[in-house]
Amino acid sequence: MHFAQSLATLRLDPAASTPMFRQLYAAIKQAILSGTLGPGVQLPPTRELSELFGVSRQTILNAYAQLLAEGYLSGVVGKGTFVSASLSLPDHRQPQPHAQPIRPLSARGARLSGPDAYLPYHQGAPRAFRIGMPGLDAFPFDIWSRLEARRWRRPSHELGYGDPAGYLPLREALAGYLRAARGVQCTAEQVIITSGSQQAVYLIATMLLMPGDQAWVEEPGYRGINASLKAADAAICPVPVDSDGLCVGDGIAHYPDARLVYVTPTHQLPLGMTMSLQRRLELLAWAAANKTWVVEDDYDSEYRYDGPPLASLQSLDNAGCVIYVGTLSKVLFPGLRLGYIVAPTELAEAFAQGKAILDRHAPLVPQAVLADFINEGHFQRHIRRTRDRYAERRDVLIHSLQERLSGCLELGTTDTGLHLPVMFKERCNDDAIARAGLEYGLELRGLSYFYNEPEDRSRATRACGLLLGFAAITPAEIRRGVDSLCKLLEERSGKRQQGHAGSRNRAATST
Repeated sequence: MHFAQSLATLRLDPAASTPMFRQLYAAIKQAILSGTLGPGVQLPPTRELSELFGVSRQTILNAYAQLLAEGYLSGVVGKGTFVSASLSLPDHRQPQPHAQPIRPLSARGARLSGPDAYLPYHQGAPRAFRIGMPGLDAFPFDIWSRLEARRWRRPSHELGYGDPAGYLPLREALAGYLRAARGVQCTAEQVIITSGSQQAVYLIATMLLMPGDQAWVEEPGYRGINASLKAADAAICPVPVDSDGLCVGDGIAHYPDARLVYVTPTHQLPLGMTMSLQRRLELLAWAAANKTWVVEDDYDSEYRYDGPPLASLQSLDNAGCVIYVGTLSKVLFPGLRLGYIVAPTELAEAFAQGKAILDRHAPLVPQAVLADFINEGHFQRHIRRTRDRYAERRDVLIHSLQERLSGCLELGTTDTGLHLPVMFKERCNDDAIARAGLEYGLELRGLSYFYNEPEDRSRATRACGLLLGFAAITPAEIRRGVDSLCKLLEERSGKRQQGHAGSRNRAATST
């Protein structure tokens, strides 16, 4: 195919942010790589191309020069410019298989990409009953944008490569907040800013665990920790929870040599209970004696509606075995991607170096804006304001469920967090109900999702229900969501009853 014909449909856009010579360069490069222009094909003279595209000859010269420098073209004095004959390109006439990479993933890559390591993500606008999402309508974007604009108007030297532990004023602000609000014993030197709490637990697991090391996880519990533990090739050890939180005695009896414990003591995910003081002391005593690390994930403790926030597990730790993990995703918004580790002093430098290997450091401008947001009082005001707003939304959800679905659903713990667990009074397939919810415009999560043990081994103790998020949507949307959930459950109940009736009729006929 003639070169001019192959690019006949190309239109260079003088209004685009990309210079026109770069647009032409990219088009010719793609034509070569795709096989449209094969090795040895001669390109038109620069004057001819400048007329074809209505651009200056210098634009064509600049594009050719870049392609010559990168080896896509070769020039012969007195003869012209050609696609380099030495290029070894794939035969694009033959279909190229893409089912498998040219070599398999490493063992670590397979652990990271396997189905057990998959982490769900949000798609589309918030709807009933998305979990893990605060109300964006409650966030003061006007204040945030003003603080960010101020930072851009007066950029500082700190926009270079920064401290991998994070922006020091933010670490100081967070340390002060955590000491006052959560009783965390820490200084700014112990705080490492991470790209969300998921990176925090990944960093902890990969730096502290050897392949095969045992790690306790709550059963049911947060599945994101499993992905990090699998990446570290650790042995996941499910430990049941009851009304007092993690059953420490059960964990000691079955996995006495564990090297790490992951726990959500203030607001257990997903069932919502708070770990009792006795269990906390029991866990800390065993961890200290066993030299086991305890990861405390304190993901949404700011939102306690029936009393002040509880003190952290870390505040009781005298042996330096608790690693405290927090996130700004639930207080501000998940897309900010800022979390933090409060590490025992002897681990802080190692974690900072590990963070540097992962991505050098978290983005600096959001860190600086957040430091201003905290230091100027906006953070605490935002928490107080959203706590009141989310309490109202929680109350609407509770009232609507009690009014419409009290016959089939039982409420779980309701005093903390951005979601509410509900249990079915009759055992059913909650995952199937969650999937069916999509047809009703609902985003549901079955409690079965949070279990590690197979259902046939845990059926007797497994909670059967749903986790319903309420913070991200308005009271009116909550009521409409409950209406849709009611229709969904009524329809499934009707089909089940029809199925039972059909079975009885068939049995009667057979006799």
